Amino acid sequence: MAEQHTRGQQQQQQQMQVHPTEAIKSLLPQKGPSKTQVLAVVTLFPVGGALLCLAGLTLVGTLIGLAVATPVFLLFSPVLVPAALTIGLAVTGFLTSGAFGITALSSLSWMINYMRRMRGPVEEQEHAKRRVQETAGHMGQRTGQKMQETAART
Repeated sequence: MAEQHTRGQQQQQQQMQVHPTEAIKSLLPQKGPSKTQVLAVVTLFPVGGALLCLAGLTLVGTLIGLAVATPVFLLFSPVLVPAALTIGLAVTGFLTSGAFGITALSSLSWMINYMRRMRGPVEEQEHAKRRVQETAGHMGQRTGQKMQETAART
């Protein structure tokens, strides 16, 4: 019984073991890349390389500029720091003021539109007023007729 159990486990392990080349083949697509995919890779490789070179040149230029400007910043820091703070606060104030102004205008616009929707156009109000007056007049006439009919019966 134990022999049969160990044989079954060995057979399962042999079935589960896959050759490395077959495992890789199962990950690859069955057919090769299409012409458009090849063209995209051929086109984008040089573009990506050129952009990577530009990024490297920009980094080198930034580091050189920082190395040259650092002593100047240290010499003029008593003047530059308060100036930078003043400019930063002024820009923040202007941006905040603009944001509050836009918020106020949009709130005012919303309120005006809301009030217009509640009131409705003047024509509709006049038409509704006339209908109410006509209905009231008609009801008054009917009431008067009913009163006369009731008085005549009694």
